[in-house]
Formats: sequence, structure tokens, C-alpha cells
Amino acid sequence: MHSDHPETHPHKNRHIAERFEGMLGKLMVVAVVLLAVGAIYMVMTGDSTPSWMR
Repeated sequence: MHSDHPETHPHKNRHIAERFEGMLGKLMVVAVVLLAVGAIYMVMTGDSTPSWMR
């Protein structure tokens, strides 16, 4: 049984909220890493006020 039309699978239409939900875990990890780097920098320099806030 051969068909003239090959079998096609339609693309799943992903909503923007679903894409954001998939990236949310990665964004949280990046945010935690950035906060940790900032905290380590403040501990190493001994300065609790950033230079741009002075």
C-alpha cells in the first residue's frame, strides 16, 4: 500500500509562555551564579557598597 502523499507530522505550536517555562530553570541558575560571584567579590574587596552607588 503506497500513498502519493508522504506522512507528515505537524509542528507543535508552542506558546511563548511554554518556552519561557522551559528556560526558567536555566535563568534561575544563571541568576544564582551571578549573585554568588557578586557576593564573593564583595567579601574579597571588603567593600559592601558598589562604586556605582557612591
